[in-house]
Amino acid sequence: MSSLLTLDSFLTRFQLQPPPIVTPAPPARRQAAVLVPVVARQQPGLLLTRRALQLRKHAGQVAFPGGMRDASDISLHVTALREAHEEIGLQPRQVRIIGTLPAVSSSTGFQVTPVVAIIPPDLRWYPNADEVDAIFEMPLQEALRLSRYAPLDIHRGGLHHRVWLSWYQDYFVWGMTAGIIRQLSLQVMPELNAI
Repeated sequence: MSSLLTLDSFLTRFQLQPPPIVTPAPPARRQAAVLVPVVARQQPGLLLTRRALQLRKHAGQVAFPGGMRDASDISLHVTALREAHEEIGLQPRQVRIIGTLPAVSSSTGFQVTPVVAIIPPDLRWYPNADEVDAIFEMPLQEALRLSRYAPLDIHRGGLHHRVWLSWYQDYFVWGMTAGIIRQLSLQVMPELNAI
């Protein structure tokens, strides 16, 4: 990205360039949502967590706040907000949802909907120690730089899967999280992908 990505330019690009139309998969019995929190700075950040090391699944992985839809959740937006509150203490009233990205399938059989939102800068976080080991912010312009993601092709059960890998400081960003960030980049920065 040659020019600096500001919050205003990100919002304009996100709203004017909708995500690609994907043939919807049949609704999964197991639905989940993650919050993709963009921090409202002049040069915005992307808020991420590192999951607690003692978790049974995905321990120590970099992730967005999120989880499984509860029966009481009236929408996947509510799921993302509830999970972000439970995991990092983000109050729903502090969140401005601006849209969603196409749902992705997890290796554990969930259909996961990324909910993109704007949050205020400099909030105080209250990480749930049972779920979250660390909370960190990555500059959005850096996160959306496609060249930072390297592909890894995996063959499992006769199927081919492409997984994306990247490092940011001491954090290894890969799998679904890296894939969601790449999808956001492909949506808001399409000119970089025409090369």
